Amino acid sequence: MQFDDRVAVVTGSARGIGKAIAQRLFNGGAKVVVADLDQESVDAACREIASESGATERIAGFACDVSNPDSVVAFFKSVKEKFGRLDILVNNAGITRDSLFGRMTFEQWKQVLDVNLTGTFLCCRHAFPMVRKSPSGRIINISSVAAGGNIGQANYAASKAGVIGLTRTLSIELARYNVTANAVAPGFIDTEMTRAVPEKARQVWLEKIPVGRAGTPEDIAEAVEFLASDGASYITGEVLQVDGGMSMPEAVAASFRRSGGGIGSTSQS
Repeated sequence: MQFDDRVAVVTGSARGIGKAIAQRLFNGGAKVVVADLDQESVDAACREIASESGATERIAGFACDVSNPDSVVAFFKSVKEKFGRLDILVNNAGITRDSLFGRMTFEQWKQVLDVNLTGTFLCCRHAFPMVRKSPSGRIINISSVAAGGNIGQANYAASKAGVIGLTRTLSIELARYNVTANAVAPGFIDTEMTRAVPEKARQVWLEKIPVGRAGTPEDIAEAVEFLASDGASYITGEVLQVDGGMSMPEAVAASFRRSGGGIGSTSQS
């Protein structure tokens, strides 16, 4: 398998998108380290990921608060003690604390920036001494289409835009070490978080997606798998939008949907 003998860390991987990414890399032969806030949920995720193969020696999990520098240091020390190396870092951990800008508290702002942006920086910083020694080092940061701005998400949008800026800077600085740095920007993905969105709001989002459906965690995992692979060795500093087309200019997308998909056709009322 393409990731044999490689070690991958996936943050925020006890559930949802992160867990799907961890599963995909594990299935590809990698040794995988699951990271999330709660050790109990981390252990459960490890058992589920390894359940079909039984290759429990290829998976480990440690609790980590990515917004806490001491926790991040201790986490990567555990990774090194367990597997002795690190080839792939996927920064997926993230939170939302949505509110309209005029009502957003400093605490809501700070919590999201601390986890989504500072947490990504801290993990990159403390993973780097190991990743730079890999013959095929990969850093893949999970951003979002919301990086372009979204109502009620000033904090989240700012954090995810920051992740893109960080990723592009790393791609320049780390190229000399044969380490690539790329970002994946999911659109509307079917997770526990989006299932909590009121149905009316959910339908509004779905209407903006040209392919006509929400994405799945596996859609994101496949994109990450590609960027982690040898096939992406000449790709760095890129942002891969995995959003079913929702980041296309809305006027173009809406016009195409109304036309029924035909060039030059008109809508029928």
